[in-house]
Parts: sequence; structure tokens; C-alpha cells
Amino acid sequence: MLKVTPILCRAGQMDNYAYLLQDMQTGISAVLDPSEVAPVVAECEKQQIKPQFIFNTHHHFDHVEGNLALKQKYGAKVVVGAADFYRINGADIAVEDGDIFKLGNSEAQIIRADGHTIGHILWYFAKDKLLFTGDVLFNLSIGGLFEGTPEQMWTSLCKIKKLPDDVLFYPGHEYTLYGLGHLYGPAAEVYAAKAHERLQKGLPVAPITLGEEKVVNPYLACRDLNEFYQLMGS
Repeated sequence: MLKVTPILCRAGQMDNYAYLLQDMQTGISAVLDPSEVAPVVAECEKQQIKPQFIFNTHHHFDHVEGNLALKQKYGAKVVVGAADFYRINGADIAVEDGDIFKLGNSEAQIIRADGHTIGHILWYFAKDKLLFTGDVLFNLSIGGLFEGTPEQMWTSLCKIKKLPDDVLFYPGHEYTLYGLGHLYGPAAEVYAAKAHERLQKGLPVAPITLGEEKVVNPYLACRDLNEFYQLMGS
């Protein structure tokens, strides 16, 4: 069983999420996408955890800036996508598309997801039904195309669309409010009510099941590449 603790970083600015992951059977733990050091260290100290690993989804500074300080403090190994190995300071271990990385008894499948960047990876814990999407998929939206093409992003989204509906996904930012104004229909109303309730309590909207997201996220709801092109151009 994998325990997940969201950690809000750059609050009120970029509203990143880092995630503290702990395999409950072995106690082995990791921090995924440490955007800044202080809130991550505070949560680790609160839970009395010394992470053995740092996982990154991609090389952008707001996902890796805490790497070196946390590596020095805890002696953690930094695990990154192979295409990012020489673009992320402190990288120790490179993983490829389709690799399985073990965190204690928990297993993450690496899914390459180009589009936002080239070499972006998703961390998919199939047995725990958890997916960490970085800046590929957000609640109700997707990440911008900094390096990739619409075709590459669509291919990556199709990989996500094929995953089971009961998988819970955790995005790299709290951007839900940006998409709420464009929702309509009964499913969207339920989603919006849930999102507002959680945000009003100061909680992250995530996790949401992929099944819910596939229905209301306009980018996942596209039926083909042509529809995706039209949406991207609107």
C-alpha cells in the first residue's frame, strides 16, 4: 500500500504540488517533484520520514528546484526520465518508458509522455491505482506545449485515456479554478461542487478518478486528433 501526502509549494504563485510517497509495508519513501525545500522538509519532519528517493516527472525548475538540497539532507537518490538525465542536476538513476521502479514493495510503471516537454514521464502505480501526471494532465486542463507538438501531447493523453477509470490521478499544479468556468452538464456540476468544497477547506482537489476526469476534461473528452486540434486552436 502506498501512502500519498500532497505538499503545496509556491503557494499563491505557481501552486505546485510535491508528493511524499511512502510504501507502508517497508517504510521506503520518496518525494516526487520537490518544487521547493521548506514545505517538503516540514512535512518530512512532521511524519518523521527520511526519503530515500526523489522522483521527477520533468526538468522544469518548478519541479526540481528542491532536488539538490533534499539529496544532500537525506542522501536520497534522484530518479528521472532517461531523456532528462543530463538536464536535471543531481540525477542518479535514469528510467525508460515501460520500466518498473520499485519503492519498497510498491511498483511504479514509467510512462513516457511527451508534449509539455520532451522526455516527460508519468509515474503509474498500477496495483495502488495511482497516477502522477506532472504537467501533462491537470484537473480540467492540460499543460502547455513548451517543447512538444500537439500530436505528441495527444499521444500522451491517449495513453492516459487507456488507463482504468478507477485510477486516481495527482497533477503537478492546483489549476482547477482555471477550468471550472468552462464546465457544463450534470457530470460537470458534480465535479465542480466537489472541487469547490475541497478548495474552500484548503484541500487539494486531487485526487480525482480518471473516469470522472475523462468525462469533464475537454482535452480528454476529445474523440480524435482533429477534435484535439480544434480545441487547442480555440
